[in-house]
Amino acid sequence: MKLVVQEFLTLDGVSQGPGSPDEDPSDGFTRGGWFVPHLDEEFERLATAWLGEADAFLFGRRTYENFARDWPKMTDHPGAATLNGLPKYVASHSLTRADWNPTTILSGDIPAEVAELKRQPGRELQIHGSARLAQSLLAAGLVDTLRLAIAPVVVGQGRRLFPDGGAPAGLRLVSHRTTPGGLSVHVFESTGLPAYGTYGADRAAEPTS
Repeated sequence: MKLVVQEFLTLDGVSQGPGSPDEDPSDGFTRGGWFVPHLDEEFERLATAWLGEADAFLFGRRTYENFARDWPKMTDHPGAATLNGLPKYVASHSLTRADWNPTTILSGDIPAEVAELKRQPGRELQIHGSARLAQSLLAAGLVDTLRLAIAPVVVGQGRRLFPDGGAPAGLRLVSHRTTPGGLSVHVFESTGLPAYGTYGADRAAEPTS
């Protein structure tokens, strides 16, 4: 399976608390819910189509607990059958039980266990949210695809998906689109380490006549 990370971001790179003010107030974050005003039907259709590519899901503990609380009740949502029915994995060293079936807790060497999951047959192993987990797996070179939905807002605080001091990563843009609500949706494939270069006179554009 390919490991696919799907994240909602602000223009300043924050991924914390997109869905509501009380979704994730950890570390004093008070500006949650920034993604909601920009949701529209076009993005809902796109997100549902992405769910249709999944054969399993991988979560960090906090995101898993939020999804496990909400999605079993959302039976009329077009993506509910997929999220509720497919295998789910949660990376956690503190959880002792996970009742959103079928769920398996990963509590050992998480990168090694995820690498083993990727060797199983299937299409996509999707991470939704779970930014800390996504960061660690990106650093381990395990992420194949990034799907980023960027909202036209700067919140000025909160955890960023790509923090200072994070692992470098090379990416290739494979598609992009905008939605009526102002979301900018970018899909990237991982290419390993970044390429670096030097801009100089020999790289400058030749004058035209």
